[in-house]
Amino acid sequence: MSEIPYNNAEVRRQDRLLDEENAIKLLERGEYGILSMVEEVNGGVGGYGIPISYVWDHAASIYLHCAPEGHKLNNLQGNPNVSFCVVGSTNVISHKFTTAYESIVVRGRISMNLSTDERMKALALILDKYSPEDKEVGLKYAEKSFHRTDILRLDIREISGKTKNVQP
Repeated sequence: MSEIPYNNAEVRRQDRLLDEENAIKLLERGEYGILSMVEEVNGGVGGYGIPISYVWDHAASIYLHCAPEGHKLNNLQGNPNVSFCVVGSTNVISHKFTTAYESIVVRGRISMNLSTDERMKALALILDKYSPEDKEVGLKYAEKSFHRTDILRLDIREISGKTKNVQP
């Protein structure tokens, strides 16, 4: 298994727990996640969430590709503690007024200002996930646009998961 602490103790609906094996599979295959963070707004505190592509390193980190400036980075400099939600398969069962689903929530801390080597390694992992048949061309593109690219590392503190199976 992985080195990530899997903790479903605080999931309210204990009858809907996603087992650890399937949670890790969802982390690996998920297309994107919602990165949620704290933001300061008009002298107060609020929440801010954005969909973002990611790749898990098969250890205890998730890499996120982004621009080297912007609102997200400003928020993370103020508070690097985040949650990251990945939703897998869903199926609305209209006549039963419910939805079948699977999801995980990752809690962790963002690390910024990664080394050049780590950023290139992360870009290679991203290409392996999203463009494996075009990795060679993708690496050349990544080298050319490296100055316009940043990589964040989400160091995973724990994961929890839920699922709801519904017979149609």
